[in-house]
Amino acid sequence: MTFQIHLIGLPTDQNSSFERGAAAAPAAIRHALFSDRGNLSTECGLEIGTDIALVDRGDVPLLDVDTAADDARIIKAVADAMDAGAVPLLLGGDHSVTYPVVATLAARHGPLNILHFDAHPDMYADFEGNPRSHASPFARILEAGHAKRIVQVGIRTLNRHCREQAERYGVEILPMLNFSPEHVPVLEGPLYISFDLDGLDPSEAPGVAHPEPGGLTVREVLSILAKQNAAIVGADVVELNPRRDVNDVTAIVGAKLVREIAARIYQNHSGE
Repeated sequence: MTFQIHLIGLPTDQNSSFERGAAAAPAAIRHALFSDRGNLSTECGLEIGTDIALVDRGDVPLLDVDTAADDARIIKAVADAMDAGAVPLLLGGDHSVTYPVVATLAARHGPLNILHFDAHPDMYADFEGNPRSHASPFARILEAGHAKRIVQVGIRTLNRHCREQAERYGVEILPMLNFSPEHVPVLEGPLYISFDLDGLDPSEAPGVAHPEPGGLTVREVLSILAKQNAAIVGADVVELNPRRDVNDVTAIVGAKLVREIAARIYQNHSGE
């Protein structure tokens, strides 16, 4: 059977802390991904649909008002993908969705190594009274023992609390101050990639709820992804807010990342 990557939308923003809008992201990214404005080629020469079987499984029918109920639906969707022998590639939604996704993958593969792109470390113990906030998924992942190593790239909002959390759990943070892609290690498998679009500089990805100047470029991100050679068991692209986008620029960037992450998943699986 042909190796497949399942594209799964998670349209929820119930755990957003500043403004809602990310629930509309899966549709916006899909529209950009399959638009005649571009094509489905990737920079390594592989093409979605011809070389890479990226199967769009649609959106999980989330309620977007009940986190526990939505977690159960996300868990089932990820488990179904694994049962089919596919690697899930999730479209958020806010970053809170990463917790049930990683929990499900870790239950099958054991604790994961995670490469996390973001402006924010998302390790609050309890943000504004909500332990499932999109500012807290990695605290929940670490507490539950679902990660053996987390490397965070693009961070430029590290406050005292999150610094203490990182020290407590041994999270490796590569801040944007004096950053170079060469500083990012090559992680072992099983590898999970979590990409918050606000990790990019707002000049390249304005359509996010929490823009933070001084971020990564798309080219830097692609160079970091290119050197990862471990088996990738899952990935997500989260936190696009189409309400704040400018001429669909961020949705187009999100689609670009979907293509390039899919190519990396395929290459690492096939050993090409």
